[in-house]
Amino acid sequence: MRIEINVPPLPESVSDATLLDWHKKIGEAVGRGENLVDLETDKVVLEVPAPEDGVVTELHGGRGDVVVGGQPIAVIDTDIRPAAPAVAMAAERPAPVLSPAVRRLVAEHALDPAQIPASGREGRLTKQDVLDFLETRPAAQTASLPPQGRAERRVPMSRLRVRIAERMLEAQHRTATLTTFNEVNLQKVFDIRNAHKTRFEQQHGTKLGFMSFFVKASVEALRRFPVANASLEGEEIVYHDYFDIGIAVSTDRGLVVPILRDADKAGFAEIEKAIAEFGQKARSGKLSLDELSGGTFTITNGGIFGSMLSTPILNPPQSAILGMHAIKERPVVEDGQIVIRPMIYLALSYDHRLIDGREAVSFLFTVKELLEDPVRLMLEV
Repeated sequence: MRIEINVPPLPESVSDATLLDWHKKIGEAVGRGENLVDLETDKVVLEVPAPEDGVVTELHGGRGDVVVGGQPIAVIDTDIRPAAPAVAMAAERPAPVLSPAVRRLVAEHALDPAQIPASGREGRLTKQDVLDFLETRPAAQTASLPPQGRAERRVPMSRLRVRIAERMLEAQHRTATLTTFNEVNLQKVFDIRNAHKTRFEQQHGTKLGFMSFFVKASVEALRRFPVANASLEGEEIVYHDYFDIGIAVSTDRGLVVPILRDADKAGFAEIEKAIAEFGQKARSGKLSLDELSGGTFTITNGGIFGSMLSTPILNPPQSAILGMHAIKERPVVEDGQIVIRPMIYLALSYDHRLIDGREAVSFLFTVKELLEDPVRLMLEV
């Protein structure tokens, strides 16, 4: 039976996709559920699996071609028996299948994938394989390379990077963005976490991090200042009576923002589990379009890269974004005494068309108060 494979339906916010890599060639056998091709949208990389066992008889399009939802891209035949594979020469090695992250590393360092030992499933090359190869590459090999001088390389931007650039310009040009700052003493958060992290992990099967405290504090501040959870549509203010918090995650392809739905209804363990899952999916390119769509408020953490202070850019159409930074021990004055405390700078960028300075400052001060007395988060006072 001849089965036509089409581009899967794309959501309204995604108009088309770019064909990345075929994982099968014409005449090759394919198993049900096996990935045929990678498609890159401006949000995620989609895999197109085979619906049945069969043999690939047609492939339409090559790397870089733009396709739309429902467009035919391949045909498999379930009645054809695959030909017996030819015996390969001992010195030959099949062309490695590269993920987007690996492909980017290989291009940036001008590497030959066939020369890198692969440790992934089915002989796939992983990002760690490439990094290990770069670290252990013999000095003689490096020395034998021709001098680079003032050479230049041109690498096409990924769809995600192009979309990020567009959204950053949109945020700068279409909003009146201001940023307010405050610092927070996290000593009590540290005390609670240190006292209960072992039992928390044993009971819930996930680590107790810091992000759940920030999510909880942000949700409570959004309750008190709903305009920070709103958005502008024309001349109307849209107030959201739910709290879908975007958690910015950095990947090799760029920054993505998966959404923690109904964060106000989630406990600390649910939040930590969701964030850990987002991180794993983001790094492996498995986030779904639904997980990346929507959101009423965003939290981004530049501190994991060592940033001490920055001004986060709004994530349109949201009206505010909270920026976290590196936690550092610093001397502070408490009750007339100089003590060392774990301190963090927080930044709230907001759309001044919608949010007044008083509301923005009060919002951030509320987050500060709740983090400096985290028992209030649990008691909801």
